[in-house]
Amino acid sequence: MASFRAFVVRQADGQTTFGFEQLDASLLTFGDVLIRVEYSSLNYKDGLAVTGKPGVIRSYPMIPGIDLAGEVMESASEAFKPGQKVVVTGCGTSETIWGGYAQMARMKADHVVAIPPGFSTRQAMGIGTAGFTAMQCVMALESHGLRPGGSKPVVVTGAAGGVGSVAVAILAKLGYSVVASTGRPEAAEYLKSLGAAEILDRSVLAAPSSKPLESERWAAAVDTAGGDTLAGVIRTLSTGASVAACGVAGGPKLQTTVFPFILRGVNLLGIDSVRVPQVQRKEIWSRLATDLPLDKLESMITVEPLSKIQELGTRILAGQTRGRIVIDVNA
Repeated sequence: MASFRAFVVRQADGQTTFGFEQLDASLLTFGDVLIRVEYSSLNYKDGLAVTGKPGVIRSYPMIPGIDLAGEVMESASEAFKPGQKVVVTGCGTSETIWGGYAQMARMKADHVVAIPPGFSTRQAMGIGTAGFTAMQCVMALESHGLRPGGSKPVVVTGAAGGVGSVAVAILAKLGYSVVASTGRPEAAEYLKSLGAAEILDRSVLAAPSSKPLESERWAAAVDTAGGDTLAGVIRTLSTGASVAACGVAGGPKLQTTVFPFILRGVNLLGIDSVRVPQVQRKEIWSRLATDLPLDKLESMITVEPLSKIQELGTRILAGQTRGRIVIDVNA
């Protein structure tokens, strides 16, 4: 049986250890599709997992990496054939299922999606869970009435991060006027290159207020921050507008009132990118293939070796990464 290199997190006697190991492929017992992994990606949850922070890994030993893309080696499912290029995003990987920071992975067929024509495995990981989540957010907003052509813009918070970057590019491609909220003024030109019409300092939305409602500013919002930023977004949504909430970079606590909901009829839409049925996963990837411009995606991508994963994990937790970090698992 073949062996493969992996980044492994172990815990014993209350001590957590990290390191690269050569593992036997016979240890991969979960799922019916064996994949030769080419690329993974770096997400906020990955940063937590590879630096020993709580909240992600639930069983040990664990191979982190919530995303992976590569080639099918073996399949007991009729849905996939050897040689097929496939992608897996956040389906319990890095929590209870061994993930993508390895040269091989075995997954349930229900969690695997064929990569749409036009995307390489590297580009699929340039999308990864972050881009998948961004598309989910846009689709959720559309299902609650968002359409191009309105008089007010859509605001994206944490816009320089992975989810935010992809959301800005998709919304701009679809014809929306996009305001990109960020705490990094140096990212302004980058965000404008993705299609942002205006840059807003994150302190504006996160500023404390004694008012339960403020001037109606937004046709909709994609929020990756949570905390005070999300509270500020909710206070300033237009009547009947929605915010798709998918992150906690600004904190998990939400201080708001019921007034935006009962006086303006706004909607707070929670986005869960893990427990997504395969039918919906395919639909999301299909929309990404049509609504995410490849040139914009390429401008977001930085490829880094798996050997630097702990350094990269520290950087993403500190807000020091931009766009999408693709991980070459063979480097």
